[in-house]
Amino acid sequence: MFTGIIVEMGRVAAFGRKPAGASLAVSSDAVAKEASLGDSIAVNGVCLTVVKRQGAVLCFDLSDETLRSTNLGRLVSGDRVNLEPSLRPDGKLGGHFVTGHVDAVGTIGSKKVLGDALEVVIEAPEKVTDLLVEKGSVAVDGISLTVVDVAKDRFFVVIIPHTAGVTSLGFKAPGETVNLEADIIGKYVARFVKKEGAGNSGGSGRLMQSLRQAGYIQEE
Repeated sequence: MFTGIIVEMGRVAAFGRKPAGASLAVSSDAVAKEASLGDSIAVNGVCLTVVKRQGAVLCFDLSDETLRSTNLGRLVSGDRVNLEPSLRPDGKLGGHFVTGHVDAVGTIGSKKVLGDALEVVIEAPEKVTDLLVEKGSVAVDGISLTVVDVAKDRFFVVIIPHTAGVTSLGFKAPGETVNLEADIIGKYVARFVKKEGAGNSGGSGRLMQSLRQAGYIQEE
């Protein structure tokens, strides 16, 4: 489990394909100092396991599924990556609950300066945007961000100068990809609504009817 609060940006030291999957080496300062063999580290929002540590370099193995479902397969030496160690029991939850399991890969549609801030439009598949709500949370390359607005095929976020300077999102250009993970609470709610929306006559069915009457659930 992670929070979406990036500890530092690392650099890809090496990336290599293998017969099954790939190997990834990331140079790091703060995260590597505290990391041990077997630790879970979020790399651009993807939960990976440390398989080797060589000084300030952390090594990971990537499965074929990880390469298919995330943008890590596009990494090259020198690329910036967002790093976050897993949440400790006594740690602070500064962002939101992030699992490190990517739902889909999106694309930066545009970036626009708004005063001191930066508006970023993320093009995303409907299976992700259906789980987003205005003022809700979303993880973009592992960064916990607030959704400003959402449409069928895209959503909008605004990042402050600090976020732009300490995460890869501030350096990526339109057309580049980002890993997306919707808020896990929203996923459970969506599943409940879908399951119970079939017309349950019990207590949960009455709850669904009340939610519809109150306008919290819109019929398609």
